[in-house]
Amino acid sequence: MQADSIDANALRSGALTRTLSRFVASTQWRDLPAAVRNEAKRSLVNYFAVALAAAHDPTLDKAVTVYGRFRADDSATLIGRSERTDMLNAAALNAMSANVYDFDDTHIPTIIHPTAPVAAALFALAESHAISGEGLLLAFVLGVEVECRIGNAVSPEHYQRGWHITSTCGVFGAAAAVAKARGLDEQAIVWALGNASVQTGGLVETLGTMSKSISVGNAARNGLLAALLAEDGFSGPDAPLEGERGFLRVAATKPAWHALTRELGHEWELLKNTYKPYPCGVVLNPVIDACLDLRRDARWSFDDIEQIELTGHPLLRERTDRPGVRTGRESQVSAQHAVAVVLSRGKAGLEEFSDAAVADPSLRALAGRLRFIDDASWPVESAQVAIVLRSGERIEHRVHAARGSLAAPLANVELADKLHQLAAYGRSRVDAQALSDRLWKFETEHDAAAVMRVARARGLD
Repeated sequence: MQADSIDANALRSGALTRTLSRFVASTQWRDLPAAVRNEAKRSLVNYFAVALAAAHDPTLDKAVTVYGRFRADDSATLIGRSERTDMLNAAALNAMSANVYDFDDTHIPTIIHPTAPVAAALFALAESHAISGEGLLLAFVLGVEVECRIGNAVSPEHYQRGWHITSTCGVFGAAAAVAKARGLDEQAIVWALGNASVQTGGLVETLGTMSKSISVGNAARNGLLAALLAEDGFSGPDAPLEGERGFLRVAATKPAWHALTRELGHEWELLKNTYKPYPCGVVLNPVIDACLDLRRDARWSFDDIEQIELTGHPLLRERTDRPGVRTGRESQVSAQHAVAVVLSRGKAGLEEFSDAAVADPSLRALAGRLRFIDDASWPVESAQVAIVLRSGERIEHRVHAARGSLAAPLANVELADKLHQLAAYGRSRVDAQALSDRLWKFETEHDAAAVMRVARARGLD
């Protein structure tokens, strides 16, 4: 059904929500193109990599302690940790860890980080309810499809108004994925989306702080809960997405109705997913690429620099113009810090976006010499960095397609290497090779939860 042709009565009746729900209920593994199946596995490799990296970050330590006070049982694994918890808490905490360092995947049209809310909910479910690897991958693909299509319908206004789109749309993806994994029919999936619609939340204002992790975790937890409620007949509205006071009209002034169903089953949102080579906001990737190139051939010192100019899409300034950051978390979304640290060190790993790096006074001094030049004609994955020296000489480098973008994607071997590196960084002693091997052939797993046992901190029974 094409949303462009739907009249007001059809919108009120929930035609779009029902079309999405029918698609989720009816789609089978054989319907997924090979490229989509492969991308699902790539997304999971990246998911476990970033979750392992942050497994012992202070954000997770504090959250695990507090959430543990309300633990119902110990049926579920926390990735890279020794503790076990219940299904809902595991969904929340594993989604948090995958998003803490801003090193997770990015759906380019919306800047949603799609995997964390959906995968965390599914793996938490899998430890209590039997799901095959193939079944989990199918549910994952469909959850991401729903999540990102809803994001397409409210973008870019939704994020610009201050809503954290990964959190607000991720809850729908988690609900749809779990509903599929549990074999819910069309009507129950409508209810699951309705139950999810009243649990959306998340603000851009929280970026760079621990608070952001709450809403990302809630997206996984609340989506899982929404589907489990629907499975037991907990009903919701007929039009939770397109209704007069449904999510889309509340979240955006003029929703793009067609984005929900146009080419459904023919165009797959997962094929628009990308994976970061650096732990920061995705719009900074081309900036870092350019700075690495400039640093590699440097014939100047910090003292020689008069000014640094960043030219790029206006989103670059809107999301990363953050001078005077105080923490490593804040630095992940600060162009001022990213430019300074990469030009100084010639590297852009997790150590470069840490509290210790932020405390370096020489980096703060250089950050103050940066200015933005907006150009709406430039794609988000492109940027130019120009260094103006006190002598008047100007040195610049433009990146047309950042490493990790759709035009220059990370190869499978690079994703596997990322998993190894971040598993080591997270100090969990997880066998990264064993985990990687299982994920690349995940569709053959009889028990999807088996990978969670591999992802638990080693040395435990």
